[in-house]
Amino acid sequence: MSATNHLDLGETIDLPQSSAAGGLAAKPHSSEPPSNKPSSNKPHSSELPRPPDSDDRPAAVLVEGSGIGLSDQTYSLLRNRLRYTSLLLSAGLFAFFVVRLLFVNQLAATFDGVILCLHGTVTLVTAFIGWRLCRNCIYVTSHSRVTELVIFGSVGLFFALVSYSILVDGAKQGHVAATAPMWMTLIFTYALFIPNTWQRAAVVIGVMTATPILLLIIVKLTTGGLDVLITDPSYFRQGILDNVMVLLLSAAISIWGVHMVNSLRREAFEAKQLGQYQLRRRLGSGGMGEVYLAEHLMLKRRCAVKVIRPDRAGDAATLARFEREVRATAQLTHWNSVEIFDYGRAADGTFYYVMEYLPGMNLEEIVRMHGPMPQDRIVHLLSQACDALREAHDQGLIHRDIKPANIFAAHRGGIYDVAKLLDFGLAKPMNLPDDPQITQMGMISGTPHFMAPEQALGESPDERSDIYSLGVVAWYLATGRLLFEESNPLKVIMAHSQQVARPPSEFNSSLSPAFDAVILRCLEKQPDRRPQSVFELRKLLRAVPTSTGWSDEQAAQWWTCHGCPHKKKLDDAVQAGQIA
Repeated sequence: MSATNHLDLGETIDLPQSSAAGGLAAKPHSSEPPSNKPSSNKPHSSELPRPPDSDDRPAAVLVEGSGIGLSDQTYSLLRNRLRYTSLLLSAGLFAFFVVRLLFVNQLAATFDGVILCLHGTVTLVTAFIGWRLCRNCIYVTSHSRVTELVIFGSVGLFFALVSYSILVDGAKQGHVAATAPMWMTLIFTYALFIPNTWQRAAVVIGVMTATPILLLIIVKLTTGGLDVLITDPSYFRQGILDNVMVLLLSAAISIWGVHMVNSLRREAFEAKQLGQYQLRRRLGSGGMGEVYLAEHLMLKRRCAVKVIRPDRAGDAATLARFEREVRATAQLTHWNSVEIFDYGRAADGTFYYVMEYLPGMNLEEIVRMHGPMPQDRIVHLLSQACDALREAHDQGLIHRDIKPANIFAAHRGGIYDVAKLLDFGLAKPMNLPDDPQITQMGMISGTPHFMAPEQALGESPDERSDIYSLGVVAWYLATGRLLFEESNPLKVIMAHSQQVARPPSEFNSSLSPAFDAVILRCLEKQPDRRPQSVFELRKLLRAVPTSTGWSDEQAAQWWTCHGCPHKKKLDDAVQAGQIA
């Protein structure tokens, strides 16, 4: 079994409608529909795939740097801080490198050729790391602590050699050279930029503080030039004691600062409650809001909390749509619809609702990670989706956003591959116009790659529109490809309206002619030629001849062999006490 987020948050677009054919123009949201490109081998994070530098920010950045290990948010913060640190250090080192080149003749032995070469090398290393971090290099970003060690270790090594050279030259001239400023710069840079526990910060900063002091002792023991200075009280205080005290004070302030920052983070995290629900970590983000893994404070039950993003909180249309989604979904009681527990508004005005937490993956993730599904499994999952839609249609609700990301294969009640229908954010009563607060005049809402022709053309959709979308979903699950692979949403819409769908068996020879016939019937351009209800579609799917069907045992075996990569991370978090 695997555990991951159970919501896709609206990879939908609103398209302006024109009465003239070919006169549509639209700009999609940043999220894209599923692609048929091969999935990478990069491990999936606990949140849904999205660009690493997306502008979609969470409602609360829950940094758990003081807890056991590092959360995804802390690693993300660490990567960003390392990027800034490496670029700043490389810029500073480069500036000093230029100065040394210009005045190399006056620097004598202190900055000889070896140290000059090392200076150039460290400058290039920090600049290269900063560049790779800006490019989101998978290797560098996935080894953040190693990257941190390379950055500060290389700079620290350079500072150590420079300090030793300065101290030796000073001892020969009968004075103690000041090396504290460069180490203070490194200490405060580390404390300011790198998220840490205070214990770990104390170790690293302690090494930085001890290094110049040890170098001073080594120079005293090896050169003997500091003997007179040490025995003279005034020289000892000015040359040695002051340097050591400044370093120790800088270390103490830095470590205490790290501790204070962590305390503030922890307080902010603990204060981030919505009603009786404690937010634990973000599971996903999309066009409408964020979903967090949460825990009911009294029941100690895991659940998922969906909140409106802060940048959309002031949008009346979004709030109206959000409330409609809650009301529509809360009316549904079928086993194959996601269950709503609670709804409310926090003291700061944040809207939220609470639903069951589903271990598993949505169908888009499964296809992306493991390729097309067997025919029997498609029938098994979509038959359940039909059951959920039947209840919604009986209550007069059409979904209008059926797609693989909105159908979830969950593990519930000891049963695997329990289909859950998600995200009724675009649902509306049949035969009623859109609420003017929610959908502007001439706007078309939905996901183009899975949108029925009549919906795309701005006509009033009905339950047969959901049936068309289910047909597109089945085509995608069976082939691992999009039905129409145009990248432009408007071209996709026109293709749904005009192009005849090809049988999925052309791309997957294991599919039966009977299965092809059911899918192609769902994809008829004219609603009257499709199955007229999800009940009829379910009967057609169940009538497709199968060899063995898709049993609970087969589903359990599949999940045992192909479970989602998030399971171990989630289990470890549960054992660590981060998640109840």
